[in-house]
Amino acid sequence: MSEAPRAARVIVASTSAAAGKASDTTGPLIAEWLREHGFTTGDPSVVADGDDVARAVRSALAEAPAVIVTTGGTGVSPSDRTPEAVEPLLEVQVPGLIEELRRRGVATLPAAVLTRGVAGFAGSSFIITLPGSAGGVRDGLAVLETTLEHLLAQRSGGTRSHDGHAPRR
Repeated sequence: MSEAPRAARVIVASTSAAAGKASDTTGPLIAEWLREHGFTTGDPSVVADGDDVARAVRSALAEAPAVIVTTGGTGVSPSDRTPEAVEPLLEVQVPGLIEELRRRGVATLPAAVLTRGVAGFAGSSFIITLPGSAGGVRDGLAVLETTLEHLLAQRSGGTRSHDGHAPRR
C-alpha cells in the first residue's frame, strides 16, 4: 500500500513579482523539488513583501499542509519582513537548518551570512523561510534533502531517520 500524498505550499515574497514587474524564478524550483519528493503542491503563491506574507502563511496553515516553504524577504531591506511574519507562528524552532543554509551559502557568496530566515513547526506543519535568490533556494533545498523526512517523522512521533533506518543511539 502506498503512502498518501502529503500537501505542501510554496509562498513567494516579492513585491515586484506580485505587481507583475518581475518574474518569479524561485517558487517553481521549490514546487518542483517538493513534487519530486512526494508532496502535492499547486503553483506558488506570489505575494508582496510584508503583511501579505503573514496573511499567506496563515492561510496556508489553515489547510494544515505538511510543509510550507517561503522564498524571499529574509534579507535586511526595510521591506524584508518574512521572518517577522513566520517566527511568531512557530511553536518549535529549528535554527540549525538556517545555520546550515548560511554556512553553505557563505562558501560561494559572503553576503549569504545576512539571511535572517527561520525554520520550525506550527502545529504539525513544518515551515522554512528561504532566501529569494536561486542560489539561496538551492542551498536550502540541499539542507532539506537530508533532513526533511526525519523532521516530519519526528514531529509525528515517529522514530525513523531520513534514510528509513532506526536512529543510532
